[in-house]
Amino acid sequence: MAAGKEIRGKIKSVENTKKITKAMEMVAASKMRKAQERMRAARPYAEKVRQITGNLSRANPEYTHPFMQTNDAKVAGFVVVTTDKGLCGGLNTNVLRAVTTQLKDLQAQGQTAEVVAIGNKGLAFMNRIGAKVVSSVTGLGDTPHLDKLIGPVKTLLDAYTEGRVNAVY
Repeated sequence: MAAGKEIRGKIKSVENTKKITKAMEMVAASKMRKAQERMRAARPYAEKVRQITGNLSRANPEYTHPFMQTNDAKVAGFVVVTTDKGLCGGLNTNVLRAVTTQLKDLQAQGQTAEVVAIGNKGLAFMNRIGAKVVSSVTGLGDTPHLDKLIGPVKTLLDAYTEGRVNAVY
């Protein structure tokens, strides 16, 4: 009868693990929903900024901002934004699949890429596939602050200004 008792114990253990996993999934879904709500709330602001910058770019035709000029570099830059943990369903998978597709397309055109990874999952994946990670930031939490993001992203923007990168995605 010891075998029956052991089996019941294992079944109970699996059920407890299932409950914990379900609770973690619900917490992650709640955090994701809140992040999406913040994103939706910021859309009108982002659209207004886009309109203002569009108007400003047409205001003085003699001046061309360095970001509006093209160059002949054979390197593209990518800012890959993922999560630090993997409890977000297909978010990381979809982002990394899209980046991988873009990287393959660039390689087919004879170009290389430099990557800025934001989030632990993206950093680990980019290192695993052998992409050139020039900068990264992890451990930002649920409410990332702009001052922690500016440094890593600025490395690609500076590379574009210097003519080492022909595009930043």
